[in-house]
Formats: sequence, C-alpha cells, structure tokens
Amino acid sequence: MTLMPVSDALATILDGAKPLDEEIVALDDAFHRTLAHDMAARRTQPPEAMSAMDGYAVRAADAADLSVRLKVIGEVAAGRPFGRTVGAGEAARIFTGGVIPGGADAVIIQEDTKVDGDAITITETAVKGRHIRPAGVDFREGDVLLKRGTRLNDRDLSLAAAMNYPGLPVHRRPRVAVLATGDELVMPGATPGPGQIVYSNGYALRALARAEGADTIDLGVAADTMAATTAGIRRAHEVGADVLVTTGGASVGDHDLVKRALEAEGIEMAFWRIAMRPGKPMLHGRLGAMRVIGLPGNPVSSYVCAYLFLVPLIRALSGRRDVHHARESARLGSEVAANDQREDYLRSHLTRRSDGAWIATPVTLQDSSLLGKLAAAQGLIVRPPFAPAAAKDSIVEFLRLPE
Repeated sequence: MTLMPVSDALATILDGAKPLDEEIVALDDAFHRTLAHDMAARRTQPPEAMSAMDGYAVRAADAADLSVRLKVIGEVAAGRPFGRTVGAGEAARIFTGGVIPGGADAVIIQEDTKVDGDAITITETAVKGRHIRPAGVDFREGDVLLKRGTRLNDRDLSLAAAMNYPGLPVHRRPRVAVLATGDELVMPGATPGPGQIVYSNGYALRALARAEGADTIDLGVAADTMAATTAGIRRAHEVGADVLVTTGGASVGDHDLVKRALEAEGIEMAFWRIAMRPGKPMLHGRLGAMRVIGLPGNPVSSYVCAYLFLVPLIRALSGRRDVHHARESARLGSEVAANDQREDYLRSHLTRRSDGAWIATPVTLQDSSLLGKLAAAQGLIVRPPFAPAAAKDSIVEFLRLPE
C-alpha cells in the first residue's frame, strides 16, 4: 500500500470537520472557549466624557493664566454626576472616573493646584480636552469587538464584560476519548515485569487535548485481544466521544489489533499508513459522527502525530480560525543528512541569535522511543521527502512545540 503524504492525511482528517453545537456559558466559564458569533457592544464606553485624573474640572479659557483664582462650586465622584454647570471663573473638584460637568472642557490635575479656602489657584495652565476621556473613546454601541472563531483569552473576557455581556455563545468542547492497547503496559507507580513498560502516552495525549480546549475521557488500557479492543471502541461510542484516539496496535504485527477491531465495528479506514517519520503506522476512520485517529505506540511517534493531526482536528471542531500550525523559519544549528521518501519531523532545540533569528538544532538521537529527548525539545524541524543534505546555517522550516 502506498504511503499517504502528510498533507493529504491532514486534509482527510479535517474533511467535513465542522464546529460543534453552540451553547451559552457564563463569562467565568468562557476562558479558552471558541466564540460562535460576532459580538457587538451593547453600550458605549465610556458612556459620557469622564475625568482621567483626580483634579478640577474647569473651562480652559478661564484657566489659561497662572494668576487666575477659581471658585470651587462642588465635587464630582465616580458614579455621582454633578448636577450643575461650571460657569465662568468656576471649578468643580473631580475624581478619576467622574463625569465631566456641563461647561467644563478641561481638567487640571490635583498636583497643579493650590487650595485657597473655597477657591483654587493653578500652577499649570489648562488645555482644552486634557485629562478627559471622551464618550466612546474605547468603543461605541454596535461596534463588533469580538469575532466568531476567537479563542477567548483573559482580556477578551474583560472586554465582553465591559460590552455588557454576562455570558457568551461558544461552541461545545470536543470530547476526546483515549484508548491505549498493549499487554506490555503497566500503570505509573507499578513495578514492571519482564518485558513490560510503564504506560505514558495517554498522559501527554490527554493534556495536549485539554490544552486545546477538549474534554477528555480516559478509557484505560485494553489487553491485546479483539474482545478487549472492541469493548474499548464501543465504550468510546457509548460515552459520545467526538474523537476516539487509540495508541498502540496500529501496525501490522500479529498483536496489532486496532485496525481489525475498528473495521469489525464498521469503521471504514480512510488511511492507515502515512509518509512521515516518526509515525508511519497511523490510521484514520469514522464511525458515524465519531472520528478515529489511531496513533503508533512509540511515545514520540504518538505525540508528534497527535500534535500534527489531533490538534488541528480539535481546533476545527471547536470552531477556531487558527486550525493549522504556523510554520516558522530558522537556521540549522548542525548539519542534517539527506531525507528519504518520508516527511521528517526532527525534535530540535530552539535558541535565539543576537540578531533575533531562530537557530534550530536537532537533538542528538531521533529514535521514536526517546521521551527524554522529546521533553527537552522546543520544536520540530520539518524535512520534506527526498530533501538533500543540509549544512549548518541552512534555512529550514520548523513548528514550535507547546510550551
């Protein structure tokens, strides 16, 4: 069977991946959720001209001379507008956030005044409009300030609150179920027997999915039997998973049962081998609305494939605009050999040169079982199929790994 190119595999996985249903959530629950609609301001901010400083509201024409003496006619505090107009020769004590009273067109800050009974003298002349926030200087009612597809950050939530929204319409979080397979796996904290290893893949996969905004379901580890593997697949369907991620058992050995079990459950395979390193034995199919991504068992292969394929799928289902990973350019920190027919993703250290350019240096060992090397890497150098050998300082593309 011909190996599918990485770009074709990703396009196949994303084909028809539409944003999930929307729901209204309170602002405190909307952090890192994806907005389902454009949101327009329900009010003007500030609704009226307001003071930006503590001081005195005056008429600029009256405070253009340092010899002036202005009568203080009252006080304006935030939330307590002044009921009078500032007339000729008058001033109103005002605090930050106070509404500028009628007649006033400038604020003299407190530090530039001296109190003299019921009047003030000034040490700095007034300038029309100084220290005043005009009505609508931030935004006006009807302004579209938050766009559909935005993954809401902390500042977006503050803005939404100021726009007078107690809640926001967002897309439902994708539900990602993770099923591991393998008789050789034991849980962390256990003592592995002969030939056994500690299960690690699921922890990275679930964390990666949660960081992208998904809810995760841990289906545990299935034994290397058709019955156990099939039971895990059925459980994912029963709990309403939007995506089933399997890890291990995706190759062609006698004990690699995932593909057979998926096909037995009626899942049609879109592909099951791709032209990339690490991660050739990866598969994809669908069962109704549930999408299946079968990852290799080697931990580095599992993670790199999840980063390249699962993350964009979660983003698409979440309704985000930034579905695809952004590629950046760097200079090689060491030479690399010529590539074969598979697209290569080299785990790499990233450093900044004094001129701001990125330097990407492949880690010393690229074996797909080496978690220590993966954990130490900050990026993936992308080497196209049949790329020739590249010398140190050559320009390459890289993907930045999550911090």
